[in-house]
Amino acid sequence: MNIDQNIVTEKAIDLLKKLISTPSFSGEEDKTGDAIEVFLQGFGVKTHRQYNNIYAFNKHFDERKPTLLLNSHHDTVKPNSAYTKDPFDAHVEEGKLYGLGSNDAGGCLVSLLATFVHFYEKEGLSHNIIMAATGEEEDAGEKSIRALLPILPDIDVAIVGEPTLMDLAIAEKGLVVFDGVVEGTPSHAAHPNDNNCIYNAIETLQWFRDYSFEKVSEALGEVKLTVTQINAGKQHNVVPAQVDLVIDVRVNDCYSNQEIADILQKEAPCKLTPRSLRLNSSCIDPDHQLVKSGLTLGRKTYGSPTLSDQAALTCQSVKLGPGDSTRSHSANEFIFVREIEEGIDIYIKILTGFLQ
Repeated sequence: MNIDQNIVTEKAIDLLKKLISTPSFSGEEDKTGDAIEVFLQGFGVKTHRQYNNIYAFNKHFDERKPTLLLNSHHDTVKPNSAYTKDPFDAHVEEGKLYGLGSNDAGGCLVSLLATFVHFYEKEGLSHNIIMAATGEEEDAGEKSIRALLPILPDIDVAIVGEPTLMDLAIAEKGLVVFDGVVEGTPSHAAHPNDNNCIYNAIETLQWFRDYSFEKVSEALGEVKLTVTQINAGKQHNVVPAQVDLVIDVRVNDCYSNQEIADILQKEAPCKLTPRSLRLNSSCIDPDHQLVKSGLTLGRKTYGSPTLSDQAALTCQSVKLGPGDSTRSHSANEFIFVREIEEGIDIYIKILTGFLQ
């Protein structure tokens, strides 16, 4: 099938408008999954479905070849109260396509889908290609890409579509959230108490403020540790037994999440319990051919502080897509139409350089 790329791009933008107008909060993406299947099938692509994860293999898939994964998500967060436009009204104003999920990550998703269609029937590629449009990314759910990966062939390298202004995020910080407990002796506020947990927390908070991890990443910099929540006491005349803390740790690619947990649980002056260790940092070799192909086109590389479905992958991966991360989860979210058009063009050129 000889497909006009301009038509593919036009239909990809139409698909994004359809996705925006169809509510798809995490875990509720069945209708957007349907729309994605219709789009791919319209170009002769055989699709597969697991939950709301839609995936497809290039026509000439060869088990003897390594495999490239193209992945982005079609779930969204719920619109915040600052919206002044209808979040489900997909419309263009002054070149901006407005709507919930337009930037995060609808523009990336439809651009990758259009790119997959471009390469779907091509023979002689160096890698197989799997396209996966997945759900539950925003809450790292159990029916997200984490559920899909075990039934896919082995993945050698991946592009995760998130808004990066089409620069290559060659590393991404992981995340560990800790629940901390600073203990003390509960008592009536009128009585002496030399072990007031709230006062004990002052020293503990200072420790967290001053603590730094030894290893610094070239791409991601230092591990960032931040106390984000503190809670204690219910009555004005009672000294509580403990202060509860929440500590947010953004992990660079020099450490695994388990190593971070081991270090902090050994050294911190309070009890710490990690909520999860599965959101590890991600990276790709800066000399990987996929990265080199992007650099040849004048794209830049950087390290990203924000999480994506890269955290679920064990292979090398790069985060790359049209749109701007600072617009994500914002009121009156938008993406420029030209960013989608340019994104498809750049994706195709990068993969052409990589897959030849």
